[in-house]
Amino acid sequence: MRDQGEAFLSRRNKFARSVSHAQDELHCFRTWLQWMCVDQSNAWMMCLSWFVFLVMTIIIPCISHFVLVCSECDEKHSQPYDGVVQISLSAIAALSFVCLSRFVRKYGLRRFLFFDKLCDESETVRKCYTEQLYRSLKILFVFVVPCFAAETAYKIWWYASGASRIPFLGNAVVSDAVACIMELCSWLYRTVVFFLVCVLFRLICYLQILRLQDFAQVFQVESDVESVLQEHLRIRRHLRIISHRYRVFILWALLFITVSLFTSLLMTTRSSAQVNIYVAGELALCSVSLLAGLMILLRSATRITHKAQSVTSLAAKWHVCATIDSFDTAESETPVTQVPATRAVPVTFEASSSDGEDVGDEEDELDNTKIVPAYAYNTISFQKRQALVTYFENNRAGITVYGFMLDRGSLHTIFGIELSLVLWLLGKTIASV
Repeated sequence: MRDQGEAFLSRRNKFARSVSHAQDELHCFRTWLQWMCVDQSNAWMMCLSWFVFLVMTIIIPCISHFVLVCSECDEKHSQPYDGVVQISLSAIAALSFVCLSRFVRKYGLRRFLFFDKLCDESETVRKCYTEQLYRSLKILFVFVVPCFAAETAYKIWWYASGASRIPFLGNAVVSDAVACIMELCSWLYRTVVFFLVCVLFRLICYLQILRLQDFAQVFQVESDVESVLQEHLRIRRHLRIISHRYRVFILWALLFITVSLFTSLLMTTRSSAQVNIYVAGELALCSVSLLAGLMILLRSATRITHKAQSVTSLAAKWHVCATIDSFDTAESETPVTQVPATRAVPVTFEASSSDGEDVGDEEDELDNTKIVPAYAYNTISFQKRQALVTYFENNRAGITVYGFMLDRGSLHTIFGIELSLVLWLLGKTIASV
C-alpha cells in the first residue's frame, strides 16, 4: 500500500511539471514574448502579432525605401544599398516569424521547448536547463544590443547631419524624428525575431547535450544493455523531432543569407560602386547580424551532433576496458608460463595532473580519457557489449536537414562551396575592372 502511494505521488508530481500554468518556468519568457508582440496564445494576440509583423516587416520598410527617399542628398547620405538591406532583413524576419508562429501554435511553447519532458530527466538536467532558459535572454541581448546601438548611431547621424526627407508632418524636425524612430523600431523588431528563433534552437540543442552527458553516466555504473539501448533510442527520437521542426528554417535561412551576402558582394565590387562607412555601413551591419544568427544555428547543430557521435567512442572505450579486465581476470586464475618480454609498455589508469592542465574545458562525461571502472561492466557478456558498440557505430545520431547530417564535415563542405562562389564572383567583378 505504501509503494502504491509513493508511485501515485510520483506520477502526480510529474503531471504537475508537465502542465503549463501562470507561474511556471516560462512565465518571464511568455511576458517577454507578449511585449515583443510575437505571442499567439489566443485569437486577439494572434491578430495583434500579425498586425505588428506586417507593419514592422513590410509597411515601414516599403515606406522608408519608396516614400521617404532622399533624392537630393550628397554622396555621404546616399543609400545605394538600402534595397538590399531592407529585403534581406524583411525576408529573414518573415521566415523567422512564420516558423515561430507555427511552432507556438502547433506545439505550444512548453512542448516546443521540451519542458513537458523534463519530468523524466534527472534533477541536474532540469536545473541546468532552466538556468539556460534564463541565460538565453541574456545571450539574445548580447547579440542584439551592440548591433542596435550601431544602427541607432548611424540613423541619428544620418538624420541629424542634414539629410532632407519629405516633411509629412509639416515640420521637418518632427518628421525626421518620427521617421528615425519608425525605422529603428522596424530594424529592432526584425533583428530580434530572427535572433529569437536562433537562440531557441540553441536552447533546445543545449537540453540534448545535457541529456547526453547524463546518459554517459550509464557507462560509469552497473547497467544492462537493454536500458542503455532504450535511453539512446529516446535521445535519437528527440534529435529527429528537433531536426524535423527546424529543417525548413535552417535550409531557407542558409539560402536567404547566402543570396543576401552574394548580392552585397556583387554590388560593392562593381567598378562604379562607392564603398565607405557612410554609404555601406548599414549594409555591413546587416551582413554581420545575419552571419551571427547563422553561426548560432550551425554551431549549435554541429555541437550536438559531435556530442551525440561521441557516444560511440565512449561505448567502444567501455567495451575495451571490459574486455581487457576479463582477460586479466582469466589470466590470474589460470597459471601460465612467464615469457620475458622484449619491451615493456606501462599502462597507466590515472591521467597525470600535468596532462589535465592542458585540456581545458574540452573534456566532459562524453569526451574524456578516463578508464571505465570495472563494476560498470562486470555483469555484461562480451557479445552484448559488442552488439551495443556495433549499434552505435551504425546508428549515428545528430541534427539533420532532409537527411544531411550537420556535423563538422558538413560545415567544411558549406565553407568550400561558399568560398568557391566568392572567388568566382570576385573573378567576374574585380577581374573586369
